[in-house]
Amino acid sequence: MSRILVVEDDLTINQTVTDRLRAEGFDVVQAHDGPRAVAAHATHEPDLVVLDVMLPGFDGLEVCRRIQASRAVPVLMLTARDDETDLLVGLAVGADDYVTKPFRMRELVARVRALLRRVERAGQLVAGDQAVVRADGVCVDRATRRVTVDAVPVHLTPLEFDLLLVLLEPCGTVRSREELMREVWGWADAARTRTLDSHVKSLRAKIGAHRVRTVHGVGYAYEDGS
Repeated sequence: MSRILVVEDDLTINQTVTDRLRAEGFDVVQAHDGPRAVAAHATHEPDLVVLDVMLPGFDGLEVCRRIQASRAVPVLMLTARDDETDLLVGLAVGADDYVTKPFRMRELVARVRALLRRVERAGQLVAGDQAVVRADGVCVDRATRRVTVDAVPVHLTPLEFDLLLVLLEPCGTVRSREELMREVWGWADAARTRTLDSHVKSLRAKIGAHRVRTVHGVGYAYEDGS
């Protein structure tokens, strides 16, 4: 049974999400502010965190920073605004996906299940034939999940790492948005590919924008300039 930490200061929303996730068969732990969320993460070691952005104590972005620094875990952010800047900040501190309020419980449960499946597939990606993948100054070590760009270490979130690895295999191949959503997130909902686009933007900022080419109307490809 997967354990989920639900962090939301609105008591009604917190309990509604908790009740639905428990009905779906998950073990759920609740927290209502930033400090208690960090403490609950350390105590209960959840498999996934559903995390509201606006929290008392300190906000969800700070919660995400702290929990990802101690133990990497998938994070589904709950946000009241569909603002690209907020989304990019969330991705930069380690969030994997987001749901904008108001949301349907069916959608939230689907996102939770998709993120948990992604964790399972991450192990399969690491178990590929090549232990280390290199292309155009980027070196990706599957076993340690470390990345260097021109010999300089670069910190990628777990989802950014998986996205880069899929783009690199094989290098130069154009991958459609739906294909990337399916292989990295575990579902191919073309209506939700803004999540993918936001992650690509964050990845470009870390490894160099010229290395990930946009193929308009299709998707993305890794450009090997060597």
